[in-house]
Amino acid sequence: MREDARIRMRDPAFISIDDDDDSIREATKGLVRSLGYRAAVFASAEEFLQSGSLEETTCLITDVQMPGVSGIELQRRLIAQGNLVPTIFITAFPEEAGRRTAFAAGAVGFLDKPFSEESLIHCLETALRSSGEAIPQA
Repeated sequence: MREDARIRMRDPAFISIDDDDDSIREATKGLVRSLGYRAAVFASAEEFLQSGSLEETTCLITDVQMPGVSGIELQRRLIAQGNLVPTIFITAFPEEAGRRTAFAAGAVGFLDKPFSEESLIHCLETALRSSGEAIPQA
């Protein structure tokens, strides 16, 4: 069979997880990977921005309140750069103003900590559908 005639499988979606809480980062990464996606974790927005991972990020999960650049500010910066990566916010400090700001800028989810696995899965599926990614079947 010729190389160009082969059906190639796409790499699984790449999910970037940005949270200053190590336990949240690792638990979220474990869930994301158990769903068949690739994942990378970052302890800050600055670390994510400097990592070079933005180009392959299919969906960003970010904490709202972090030292330095907040998740909301990260979203603003990405949009200003023309990077419209689907974003899911997570927060231990739910505030309606932040929720409205995030959704007005195109967030696909805004979850209060502790959030259920099902709610994060639903947000991920919404984000990946919006970007045209395939959703792994269980």
